[in-house]
Amino acid sequence: MLRPAVEADLPGILAIYNHAVLHSTAIWNDTPADLANRSAWLRDRQAKSYPVIVAEENGEVMGYASFGDFRPFEGFRISVEHSVYVAEAARGRGLGRTLVEALFAPARALGKKVMIGGITAGNEASLALHRRLGFVETGHLPGIGTKFGRRLDLVFVQKEL
Repeated sequence: MLRPAVEADLPGILAIYNHAVLHSTAIWNDTPADLANRSAWLRDRQAKSYPVIVAEENGEVMGYASFGDFRPFEGFRISVEHSVYVAEAARGRGLGRTLVEALFAPARALGKKVMIGGITAGNEASLALHRRLGFVETGHLPGIGTKFGRRLDLVFVQKEL
């Protein structure tokens, strides 16, 4: 079941987020977050009327998706950058696709015209998902980040809403 996130979902969101921090290059942070960090993030999104959508199964958060400002300048007002994360146990069942698709209508309702994603090069599952959803690759920034002792490339994808 998809629904808007509430404070009670934060432990589940935090677990998924921190798993990505510790075990993947999906999030370019080295240090796990805490509940205060995720609570502030959720409140910020809600204050801006930006959705945080969770996928819940049997009372457990199995994934979440959201979007926020692409850049903090007025000229970017028509664009948002999204993120989607799925618990390891729930991958491969189409949940990522369902979550990303659930972001399109709220973005359009807010007058957004472009949705952008920043994906680590080599994350073929995410890149393929976004291609299937109509995103196109619009940029490749080589070696701009590091994690786990290696340089990382960032791929930008975007979709006209």
